[in-house]
Amino acid sequence: MAPVDSAVPRTARARARIEITAEILRTGREHLAEEGAAALSLRAIARDLGMVSSAVYRYVPSRDALLTLLIIDAYNSLGEAVESAEAKVPRDQFSERFFAVGHATRSWALDHPHEYALIYGSPVPGYAAPQDTLGPATRVSNVLLGILVDLCLAHPRRRYEPLPSKVAAALSPLRAEVPDAIPDALLMSGLTVRSSMFGAVSFELFGQNQNVIGDNPRGRTALFDEQLRSWAAQLGLLG
Repeated sequence: MAPVDSAVPRTARARARIEITAEILRTGREHLAEEGAAALSLRAIARDLGMVSSAVYRYVPSRDALLTLLIIDAYNSLGEAVESAEAKVPRDQFSERFFAVGHATRSWALDHPHEYALIYGSPVPGYAAPQDTLGPATRVSNVLLGILVDLCLAHPRRRYEPLPSKVAAALSPLRAEVPDAIPDALLMSGLTVRSSMFGAVSFELFGQNQNVIGDNPRGRTALFDEQLRSWAAQLGLLG
């Protein structure tokens, strides 16, 4: 007898719930693109789906709940894109793994500008993200941490200067979650590079580079490539 896949809905009602929730999310993404996150309305989404609003509330109880689902969906979509790209690179090619993360992040952002704005743009007034979003939000960071762990294991004799005590203390919450193989100085560099990478993507996506960098797509890609090389060198991935 074949094993039962517990991930497959067993009843028609469960399957219908998944399908209707997916339709609500799809329509929510359309409204996100047209009106922005602050203007999301379950009543408007219900109208577009040909449903009464009370029926939509059975699947998504509030606007904030819809935002949470859209945020988790966006983080997971980005995470899957980054993980898939990085997994294709041999484990001992640290810089190429890092470049794969950078290119996948930028490509996903350019292909999904409104979802990227939802998770890395301005906070939505009146909305506070719940704990449910934290796991999906760390997927890209976890891939970057994996590269740094493998780098340290491959070069155990590499030495790093200790951080000032106040900086090390500031990192203590993150330090508790990060493998001991990564020294504080490299962890600090990783945080700096992560902020720089997402900052560069955000500047490009949100128009902050207007009149600073040309509009030619190839030129912008070449610039991002050069930034990736600079960040890889900062992390010690090139040598």
